[in-house]
Amino acid sequence: MRVLLFGATGMVGQGVLRECLLAADVQEVVAVGRTPLTQEHGKLHQVLHSDMLDFQPLENLLQGFDACFFCLGVSSAGMNEARYTHLTYDLTLVAASTLARLNPQMTFIYVSGAGTDSSEAGKSMWARVKGKTENALLRLPFKAVYVFRPGVIQPLHGVRSKTPLYQWFYSVLGPLLSFVRRLKPGWVVSTETVGRAMLQAASHGAPQPVVEQAGINRLASERR
Repeated sequence: MRVLLFGATGMVGQGVLRECLLAADVQEVVAVGRTPLTQEHGKLHQVLHSDMLDFQPLENLLQGFDACFFCLGVSSAGMNEARYTHLTYDLTLVAASTLARLNPQMTFIYVSGAGTDSSEAGKSMWARVKGKTENALLRLPFKAVYVFRPGVIQPLHGVRSKTPLYQWFYSVLGPLLSFVRRLKPGWVVSTETVGRAMLQAASHGAPQPVVEQAGINRLASERR
């Protein structure tokens, strides 16, 4: 399986990249982003690209992939709706529309979030925008589209958040999250679990296009 990965430097993306590189059924991972990775691996190739709203210069490099794991995302804190929509909806749809044209056989998996509003009409701005993004992705002509809605995510295996406040939270509450994840698996997922679930959905499909936290855990447990 050839995998295209967006957001490999983010917390979720780091975890997904790790699982891809460990997976026997993944032959190549191409990470597209603005920031270079320090990691080197025989399966990993990096494509540095500054304009995430124009992929025309890269089109010859974005063909022939079996799956795309889209892990780019920003916090809505301090943003108005127009700015958050630009960074969440516009950027994602430009990339996804390009990939759907170049790779109609591709499985596209988008990391959304628990509480996303599919009606696009709720009071929560971020949830409306995420819902609009999900709905647009699900209409694209890929082989399959899945949107993952994790809630609390625990970073494992050295994965770190780029947001200082989030990293402080994970550093302080890491032991508690581990305890809760063992006691109540439906409440917390790990970066490892998200990566394994994405690989399972890409290779074997998922029962529903919208995958909530319990479904993420279930897919990861089915991964062999």
